[in-house]
This record gives sequence, structure tokens and C-alpha cells, in this order.
Amino acid sequence: MARAGERLAALSVDLDEIRCYAAIHGLDAPWDDSAHAIYERAIDRFERLFADEGVPATFFVVGDDLDRPENAARIARLHARGHEIGNHSRAHLYDLTRRDAATIRAEIAGGIDAIARATGEAPTGFRAPGYTVTDTVFDALAALGVRYDSSVFPCPAYYAAKTAAIGAIALRGRASRSVVDDPRVLTAPADPYLAGRPYWTRSASSRDALIELPIGVTRTVTGRLPYIGTDVVLGGERAARALSAMMRGRPLVNLELHGIDLADADEDGLSWLRPHQIDLRRTAREKEAALRAAIGALRDAGYRFVTLDEAATHFAAALSR
Repeated sequence: MARAGERLAALSVDLDEIRCYAAIHGLDAPWDDSAHAIYERAIDRFERLFADEGVPATFFVVGDDLDRPENAARIARLHARGHEIGNHSRAHLYDLTRRDAATIRAEIAGGIDAIARATGEAPTGFRAPGYTVTDTVFDALAALGVRYDSSVFPCPAYYAAKTAAIGAIALRGRASRSVVDDPRVLTAPADPYLAGRPYWTRSASSRDALIELPIGVTRTVTGRLPYIGTDVVLGGERAARALSAMMRGRPLVNLELHGIDLADADEDGLSWLRPHQIDLRRTAREKEAALRAAIGALRDAGYRFVTLDEAATHFAAALSR
């Protein structure tokens, strides 16, 4: 249990399989061994890293991926070793927020059911595909008994880059599956809050309010730069430490990673994706070194590592006082 005033840090990994990255870039999904590179290679690297560093992590899982028995076994192993398993929806629909309420609820419920079958325990947290949420998503989360969401990303630089990338892909004659969020999300709190309606505002009452744990951004005085895996691993160890230093003072440092943050283009058969996915221009070894540098910098700054569920419990109690 976190103490009052204690600084917490949480590392989470979205286990989007390679087909998701193909969809982002408007490419055909692979059918060779590289199609399962995240589950068959990257998960093991993350597990070793977190074991070495003594970090309990949260892995957000797409329910459909657990139809493969070997994937379900890996998730069960992570759960048994003390990592949290979170819900990343059933099928990872990038346009989830543009679907009807029944589809949204079914996608969330499907992820819950798949994870419960694999681990014996229903997940307490949710992360939306592409970070995009709406009040309809929050209504479904509340109705399904989800305790926290960790999708809101109030980052101007990321929003601009994503919008530009979707446009650039279209100019090349391909269609990205990604969608952009409501720009008003950029006004959302950057620290944990009880979500109101609309979801980027604080709730006037703690009753039945969902706790939101926003994706990490640096302090407002630095322009709310993104503090996510892509930026940490691309810059190398020195940049990872510098970005981590810019997070100091936040009550929760929520470092969101993706499985591809420890994928290797050459070792994992992903050279076909490297021209499109910039983080694959770094080797898995280089990216791991950057992540270790970030973890060390946060620990040196006095942060204690917890799962997102633990963070949600702490901040829900603190914000309800």
C-alpha cells in the first residue's frame, strides 16, 4: 500500500501483435513467423528485464490473441509471477470509439472474458486501442465493473505527430486504421483524476467515478512532451534519463510501452516493417539499455514501482477523501 505523498511509477506494456502495426501503416498483415514476434520474442525480453530490475508491470492484452494456446500460457505465466494483466479490448479495433454502444461494450467484455479464462482472474483496468476513448466507452467500463482506465493522453506533440502520420500515409496511397482523438483531450489533467463527463474533466463527485491514470507526459512547463516507450527508446540512454528527469514531481509516472519497444527487426524477421516503424531502427539491446536507464533514473528520483492496479487503488482513495 502506497503511503500518503509517496511517488509512484508504473510501467505498462501494450501487447499489440504485429498485425496492429501493419494496420497503422496501411500494410497487409504478415503470414510468416514474424506475425507472432511480440508474443514469441518480445514478451520474454520484457519478462527478463522486469525480473532483473525488480519491477512489477502491467501487460495490456488483446483478447483475440489468447485464442492461441501458447499465447494464453504466456499470459498465465506473467500473471502467476505477479504482473498485472489488463484489458486492451477483444479485437483492438482502432475505430472502437466510432462504433455503436453495443459493439463498444462487447469489445470490452470480450477482452475481460478472454483474460479471465487465461488467468482465472478478471482484469480491473482498461486501455483503449490507440488511446482513444469517449464517454460511451467510460459508460461501458463502469457498467462492466472496471476500476480504472489508462488511455487519456493529453499530449500536443503526440496528437500532432499522429495526425501528420495518418495524412502522410494517405498521401502514399494507403489507408491507416488509426484515428485521432477529440482534441479536447489535450486539456485533460495529466495526473490521476476521477473522470467526469465529458471524460477529459474531473468528476464533481467521487461516487461511481472511474479513476483515470493518464499516459505519461512531462511537466506542463516543458510542453507536456510524450513520455512513452517510443520516445524513451529512440533517444538512447542519455535521452531516456533526460526525459525521466522531466517527469520528476508527478505523483504518478505512467510509462506506457508497447511490445515492439523490445522487438528487433533482424532477430525477429521484421525487416519488412523497419522502413515504416521508426523504433525498429534500434536493436532490442539498444532499446533495453534505454529502458534500464529510464527505470534507474526514476528509482534514483525516489519513485517506487507498482502495477497500475495498485496505483489506481492508491489514487482512488486519495481523491475520494
